[in-house]
Amino acid sequence: MLLLTALADAPRHGYALIEEVAAISGGRVRLRAGTLYGALDRLLGQGVVRVEREEIVEGRLRRTYALTDAGYALLAAEADRLRATAHEAERRIGLARPGAVARPTRGGAGA
Repeated sequence: MLLLTALADAPRHGYALIEEVAAISGGRVRLRAGTLYGALDRLLGQGVVRVEREEIVEGRLRRTYALTDAGYALLAAEADRLRATAHEAERRIGLARPGAVARPTRGGAGA
């Protein structure tokens, strides 16, 4: 989800993705190159990410990655799922507190 989020607003190359994921996660996630490229290979295979361009920079191949339409759809679905889960967690926390009034759910936990 972090890689898809990092690609949602602009195409990025590997190092830029590592930096963007660190920024999005508040520094909690710091991807290593091997982990990043393994994940990108899987996302490419799933058709949610594509190589937008390849160029040689300082004698090395640099690939820039972008989301596909399927990638945007997957990210939107995951954001909806996380939002529903967070809402349900907040509702249950409210129920667990003495004297708390339960907030009504919007479509339940699976919505």
